[in-house]
Amino acid sequence: MGVPKEGEFITIKSYKHDGSLHRTWRDTMVLKTSECSIIGLNDHTLVTESDGRRWVTREPAIVYFHTKYWFNVIAMIREKGVSYYCNLASPYVLDDEALKYIDYDLDVKVFPDGEKRLLDVDEYEAHSKQMHYSKEIDFILKENVKILVDWINNGKGPFSPGYIDIWYNRYKQLSRK
Repeated sequence: MGVPKEGEFITIKSYKHDGSLHRTWRDTMVLKTSECSIIGLNDHTLVTESDGRRWVTREPAIVYFHTKYWFNVIAMIREKGVSYYCNLASPYVLDDEALKYIDYDLDVKVFPDGEKRLLDVDEYEAHSKQMHYSKEIDFILKENVKILVDWINNGKGPFSPGYIDIWYNRYKQLSRK
């Protein structure tokens, strides 16, 4: 397939460490691809959970994936402002079927007022034992939490001023074509 082009749609699949499918997003519009990252947008995207439950996303969300960092970032554009949902996860891989990554339970949520919360620590501890996360993976994830918090605090990457406007406007342009 090669690299998807701007305006094309891809499927996103997240897995758990044991290889089981966790969640699928059907159509994400690609806004930008570079050597190391992909920026896309979901809007009214069909999501399928591992148990077969299906739902549709309500608001537009800009998604950011990287091949080097162990996190991805979803910026949900809501009337009250932007909420960020950051998954601690493996770097992505892209094949003919989908963009794929392993979800490692821990999440950092950033509220429109800037408040940060680390979520699902209990789930991480439970899965870590159950699925035998290695010491290396545990170390990498904890280091990447620090990198992520640094990005949030210093307005880097998807947290930079103007990021949302630039990419949401790009989406509107591509949608009109």
